[in-house]
Amino acid sequence: MYRIAFDIGGTFTDFVMQDTRDGSTAYWKVPTSSGSPDRAVIAAMAETLSNGRASRDDIAELLHATTVATNAVLERDGARIALITTRGFRDIVLMGRQKRPDTNDMNLEKQKPVVERCDIFELTERIDAGGAIITPLAVDELDALVSTIERGDFSAVAVMFMHSYANSAHELEVGKRLRRDLPGIPVSLSCEVTPKYREYERVTTTTVNAYVQPIVDAYLGRLESAFASQGIGCDLKIMQSNGGLVSPAVARAYPVRIVESGPAAGVLMCAQVARDEGVDHVLTFDMGGTTAKLGAIDYGEPIIVPTFEVDTIRFRKGSGLPLNITAIELLEIGSGGGSIAEVSMGLIKVGPSSASAIPGPICYAKGGKRPTITDADVALGYLDPDFFNGGAMRLDIEAARAGIAEHIGRRLGLSGTEAAWGIYSVANSNLEGAMRVVSVERGRDPRQHVMIAFGGSGPLRAARLARSMGVPKVLVPHGAGVGSAIGLLAADQKLDSSLTRLIPIEKGAESAIQEVFAGLEERLRLELEQVSPHGSPVVWKRSCSMRYRGQGYEIRVDLPDCVIDEGFMTAAREAFERAYSAQYGYTDAGASMDGVDWHLTALVPRSKVPSWREESRTETDRTVRSRSAYFPEAGGFLETPVYRRNALCSDQTIPGPALIEDRESTTIVLPGDVASVSRNGHLILTINQKKN
Repeated sequence: MYRIAFDIGGTFTDFVMQDTRDGSTAYWKVPTSSGSPDRAVIAAMAETLSNGRASRDDIAELLHATTVATNAVLERDGARIALITTRGFRDIVLMGRQKRPDTNDMNLEKQKPVVERCDIFELTERIDAGGAIITPLAVDELDALVSTIERGDFSAVAVMFMHSYANSAHELEVGKRLRRDLPGIPVSLSCEVTPKYREYERVTTTTVNAYVQPIVDAYLGRLESAFASQGIGCDLKIMQSNGGLVSPAVARAYPVRIVESGPAAGVLMCAQVARDEGVDHVLTFDMGGTTAKLGAIDYGEPIIVPTFEVDTIRFRKGSGLPLNITAIELLEIGSGGGSIAEVSMGLIKVGPSSASAIPGPICYAKGGKRPTITDADVALGYLDPDFFNGGAMRLDIEAARAGIAEHIGRRLGLSGTEAAWGIYSVANSNLEGAMRVVSVERGRDPRQHVMIAFGGSGPLRAARLARSMGVPKVLVPHGAGVGSAIGLLAADQKLDSSLTRLIPIEKGAESAIQEVFAGLEERLRLELEQVSPHGSPVVWKRSCSMRYRGQGYEIRVDLPDCVIDEGFMTAAREAFERAYSAQYGYTDAGASMDGVDWHLTALVPRSKVPSWREESRTETDRTVRSRSAYFPEAGGFLETPVYRRNALCSDQTIPGPALIEDRESTTIVLPGDVASVSRNGHLILTINQKKN
């Protein structure tokens, strides 16, 4: 039986097919179909069935990571939605937190909300922070409002009332009425999507859920219909931002949970590789055709955050749209192989605009006219024009060089090589800035970490990025070019739920905490019926966002899995103090502390299957070729040995400079560095720190 995982990126769609009997896998890439990403998936699945790779009856599971929701938010290409909120609070979504991500920027940019002000409607009602009803819901106003929405050109509705996390009665009543009278329009209630305090974060999360819901629903519907027409009747599971798989039904109801779907899967792959190699601290570097994603793993487990921002401006904290959903900690920037290079104010600028799959980089010969990072890579000799994507695409190196010279070189008075190297260097500088955010700025010493590089473009620049950051080793997993798709194979089914309740962490509060977790468990069991209807064993995990009394922000800590009694309270306090000390360097002994947001996770572990390993490939060639590649630290273009990765032996070492080619990616080994192959088949680059 086979499990097929597919990850849709902005430029390529990656596939991995695993034989569950022995763990052997096959990898391949196809260009992403612009405008309708499901088309490439459907065509590739049809080809898989027709060429005998697998029969319909042999496919046990389909696993999917998608950027559909992400792209809708980034491109502001979602549905037109209506927002209903408490009278007097119409401008919450526009005002935000009134925080400036950069206090010195006089021309500060603000992110555009996903809902227009003219589409925000007020309703008379009011509930206080304790859940008491101050002003009853004005039912007569609701009648008129339903009629207004019905006449409008709205595809979805979001509802967010003040303090509905404490008492959801008004939101539930409005939701019931909307779903009854407007059956064709999906409704997102904040008490269902994110029953947590802080109204700005709650309204952005709820509106984003509504904004992408029609798009995700239509997309998943097309996929399911196409698979059914092909005779594939197995389960389809979707990756969430928290690294867990869910059913299409849950993804349709809460599409905001899949905003970071693909990047999360890639980090899961890195976690598996880190465990294989016995590495505790990892910096993850995923660079594809459109974006780069950077993250961290401590002690074998990805960092999970209770909230994150999407579409940040120059990756500054506080500049994006905050989403109150649990997610694997990542920083995403518009720097991929297809990122466009241009001259701005006399300097080379790279990204965030992308050539995507269509028209693509100039070297793709599909109509692209503007130079990209990939054009620079091929012009510098790092990519084999005849072996790109395993030879499925041939790159036009002369067109790439001409485009770089025209748009960059001539405008800046640079030679073609200098212009190409400028593009490569600026892209690396952007990546270094982002990597410093996820490492140094978050208290991680890069010198104590191993970098895991993957994605189609990641291994091309990992060594230089590691050298500039002081990272001593780089791991390039086998199958690195389809890393996010591989990560789907390592994912469990997972659901989580959160709720705001201000409860002191002290003796006497045990019953209140028990009540909170009982309510969260009841809600998750209802969702589990859609995710795992066969009654699979469930692992429950508790956590809480806590703070010292009087503080404005919290730290999320794991809670013990034991009876909620006085011992539980002591363990919770100790867990918070350890986390607080690690982040701030001190604790306030004896101070009172409160639990604010309570989190419960339901984990359905996957069936145990062998770790993935790549099946043997017929094109294995142990012949060492060479081509001219650019290494400025060694004087310029050098005749550089080129190895095929699948021909390397586990006891083999390769000194730099060298190029190691796989069908899905190419790894650069810099002069002074050494590459070797681990017993698990992963490529290890030992970085020469004297070259800093």
